[in-house]
Amino acid sequence: MSPSARRPTGRSGAAAVPAAPTARLQVQRVRPAYRQVADELRSQIMRGALAPGARLPAESELTGMFGVSRSTVREALRVLASQHLIDTRRGVQGGSFVAAPDPARLVEDVGGALGVLVTTPRLGMADLLEARLLLEPAAARLAAQRSAPETVEALRAAASAPRDPRDPSGFVEHMDFHTTVLMATGNLMLTMMGQPVGDVLRTRLDRAAVPAQRWAEVDACHGEITEHIARGEAAEAEEAMRNHLLDLRDLYGRPGAWKSD
Repeated sequence: MSPSARRPTGRSGAAAVPAAPTARLQVQRVRPAYRQVADELRSQIMRGALAPGARLPAESELTGMFGVSRSTVREALRVLASQHLIDTRRGVQGGSFVAAPDPARLVEDVGGALGVLVTTPRLGMADLLEARLLLEPAAARLAAQRSAPETVEALRAAASAPRDPRDPSGFVEHMDFHTTVLMATGNLMLTMMGQPVGDVLRTRLDRAAVPAQRWAEVDACHGEITEHIARGEAAEAEEAMRNHLLDLRDLYGRPGAWKSD
């Protein structure tokens, strides 16, 4: 018997076609319409198609442009407003206008979000300290490479800032020194990345749980880092900052160092 004679046939006598394998696709749920509208408007703002100060089309126009309801448009605008991308004004000359980026507000929002996340299992304080250990030594190196008289003056002032009598630990001044190092790089992105971490440490660390003499050691480390930066000693500044942060990590790991509320 020939191979063709052994081939299975269908009801009409034609050769049967092997069944195709079943596709197994992971189909993601479609995002809410208001999110898609917000994402498109955000994209236009970020790429400059909608410049700061530009007025967005009226709600009635946006409903037609996107083919969605007015309530969907309003929810999308609320999302953009919460992200400080647009400002809404009332009155005859009112409407929604593209806002100029405000780094201070963005940093504050990120710091607040991190403060919430560190109370959940998804982001621990160890994660923040590890990220800081990667960021700040590199910032100290860059600050030394770009050392200038005005930045050195600012660093020395931050390193020797007088203690606030309401806070004998000087913790606020200590955190301000680290922020000043980030600013001394001249790189706004580094400052924005590091400051929210500092804000969380500022609010979550129980300063009373840290022995007072340890803060004097912190002051000495800040002075050493400052002088390395002042002399343009990039490698030494980086190493000193790394050792300082490793010491702080041990300090922050003391029992009772973190507030539970």
